[in-house]
Parts: sequence; structure tokens; C-alpha cells
Amino acid sequence: MLWQPSLPEAYRRMSPGELASAIDRRRRELGDRLVILGHHYQTDEIIRHADFTGDSLKLSQLAAGVAGDASRREPLKYIVFCGVHFMAESADMLAPDDVAVILPDLSAGCSMADMAQYDDTVQAWEAIHLQLNEGGAWGGRVIPITYVNSSAAIKAFVGEHGGACCTSSNALEVFTWAMNGGTKPRARGERIKVLFLPDQHLGRNTAAKFGIDVASESCMYDPKLARKGEVLGGATPAQVMESQVILWAGHCSVHKLFRPEHCDQVRAADAASGTKTTILVHPECAKEVVDKADLNGSTEYIIRQVRDANSGSRWAIGTEVHLVNRLANEAKGRGVEVRILSDCQCLCTTMYRIDEPHLLWVLDHLAGRSDGRLKTEGVKVVNQIEVLPRVKELALLALDRMLALSKPAETPLRMVTAD
Repeated sequence: MLWQPSLPEAYRRMSPGELASAIDRRRRELGDRLVILGHHYQTDEIIRHADFTGDSLKLSQLAAGVAGDASRREPLKYIVFCGVHFMAESADMLAPDDVAVILPDLSAGCSMADMAQYDDTVQAWEAIHLQLNEGGAWGGRVIPITYVNSSAAIKAFVGEHGGACCTSSNALEVFTWAMNGGTKPRARGERIKVLFLPDQHLGRNTAAKFGIDVASESCMYDPKLARKGEVLGGATPAQVMESQVILWAGHCSVHKLFRPEHCDQVRAADAASGTKTTILVHPECAKEVVDKADLNGSTEYIIRQVRDANSGSRWAIGTEVHLVNRLANEAKGRGVEVRILSDCQCLCTTMYRIDEPHLLWVLDHLAGRSDGRLKTEGVKVVNQIEVLPRVKELALLALDRMLALSKPAETPLRMVTAD
């Protein structure tokens, strides 16, 4: 996690109404030089200021294309990314070099991304190949796939080793591409294995959807165990040889909170009341939850399912609480009932670090004025996210492969915020 300096106290003393009005003024002053991107897991207070909202894939596509919008009256200079650090890194790599990408709070990281460190990944790669090549029996390839919820360094490692990024929207397409040989067509009889990091659950659910028996043809590599001397991260040599997919021991701290018993409780309540509730979950949930759900898919998929739902339908959704609450608020006017699958507080605490005081603080610097909240010395870019050139070069290989396997971004989704 990066260190974020404390804001001037004046920002913390402002009321919500004052913050919102000041942010609106700065946005008008900056005009088309500024775009604010907001991830769906942000709070309502932030989402209402976003020019575009989306999941990781859509926001990556927008970062790559928004600067080329011919309708802009001024060239784009700033992307303020209301998300977490790895998302801002991706935006910096995909946006033109003369566009500054800014993260309002540098401490907005991702615990899942932190579970895959570069040195651990290099160690895993070497240990896995050493085992596979022992005795000369192995003649195949290992193709790495990293969920976009990973650092630029991990994306660079994957890009350098012939792999690709994926999101929950296109994980199956990327996984299929890899199993077919990735950057080089699979030779007849060639064995392909996928190293999927850092989210074991998305990897397991995607492999199962592809048709792999994950109970017998997958294994787990845990870097914590490797650091304790278990060379293969807790997997056995036989498991590494027999598995089609090697999963990294990482997870989303939000989606791990949904449990199979939550699905059972919904089914029991339906049985008692004679109702029917559709359970819809994100594929970052454990496979036991996905298997008991009616539907599973990315954040964008979840939104579209609810928006297309028939009046009178009932939905229990397993994903981040701020998004579920916005969907519920939007859907109730159409007679659609939406609730979160679990009663626990399933929120992304690092996303929550992006708030209106931090957003206003970065916009004040970009506008070179602050209505007396801080002393400014002209326009200043603060909290800029910049990926080193060599890391960017390699990471873009993985990101570009992902984007080439993805459908173009549709019209960006704007969420109706709660009152």
C-alpha cells in the first residue's frame, strides 16, 4: 500500500453538500481536459461525479479510447480514476503518454493484487518448470493468465512469458485462447497448462466452465507455503504433472464472504413462502457458491441481468454491497426486488478510501485554485500513477492480448444513485 499524505483539515470540515458543489465547480472549470472514471464498487457519493462507470474491463477500454473522442472541445489531459491502484496502473499504460492518470487516494490498493508479488511469481514459475522438466518427461508449455486485479509488475511477467490478462467478463475467452496455445497454435499432442493468478476462485470457476474436472485436474500454489520451504507451494509433484490448471492461492476479500449456506437460506425462505428468488453471484465467489447459484457473471453481467429483469422478480446478489444497494434502488421502481445474498457487510474497504474530500483535493490542484482550502501555486498534478517504461512495455503485451479477445466497450453504464 502506498502512503497517502493527510489532507488539509479544511476538506474534512466541509459538509457533503459543500463538497459536491465544489467538485461540480472544478469539473466545469476543467471541462473536456478532465475525465472521471468510477468503478461500480465506489460509493454513491463518488459515482455521481463519474463521467463513466464500469467494471475493470470496460474502464480499461475507456482509458484506451476516451482520449480519441473527436467530440471533445479540448484535448484530454487528466484521467481521475476512482478505483484502486492496479486499475489506475492499467489506465496509465493504456492511455496516451500525454494524459496524466490520477488516483485520489494512494492508499486505495487491492488485497487480492497484493497476494501475488513479483518475486514469489518468479520463484513459482521456476519451481513448476523444474518439476515438469525433471526426467525429460514434460514437453508442453505453461501459459500464465493474470486477472486484471494484479500489479503492473505481475502483468509484465505474464506478458513476457506469453500470457494474457483477463477480467471476469472475458476470463473464459482468455482461458480458451491459452488452452489452444496462446500466442503460438497448440501443436498436435502438445500439453498445455495454465498458471492462473492471483484469484483462485475465478480461475477454478473458469476452468470448470471450460470443461476441466477441477477436483482432479487442478492444484494450488500457495506462495506463503513456498516461503516456508514447500517448493511447490503445497502442491505435490504428481499434482503439478497431472493438473491442467495451477491456481494461485489468492482471493477477493469481499466475495469470499459469500458462503453456500447463504444460498441454502434463500432456498429455504423461498420454500416456506412459495416464492422464487434468482441467486446471481460474481465468479470471484467460491465454486461451492457459484455451483448453488442460478447465474454467475461479471459486474456488468450482473447489472444487465437486473436491468432486464421482469417486474415481480426477486433477486439475491452476491457482490459488493454499494453496487447491490444502487441496483436495488434503481430496480424497485420497476417492481423488481433486489437484496444482497449475505447480511454481512460485504464492502470493498479499499475502494471506500476514495471519497469526496480526496476527489476535491486533486481537482483543486488541477484547476490551480481551491476557494481558500489550500495555498496553490498554479496547476499541479498530484497522486499521478506512472508505470516504468520497461514494465509498461511488457505489461501491455498482456493487456493488449486481453483487449484483442474482448468485445468493444458498449455505451458506458451510468448508475442511478440513491437519494
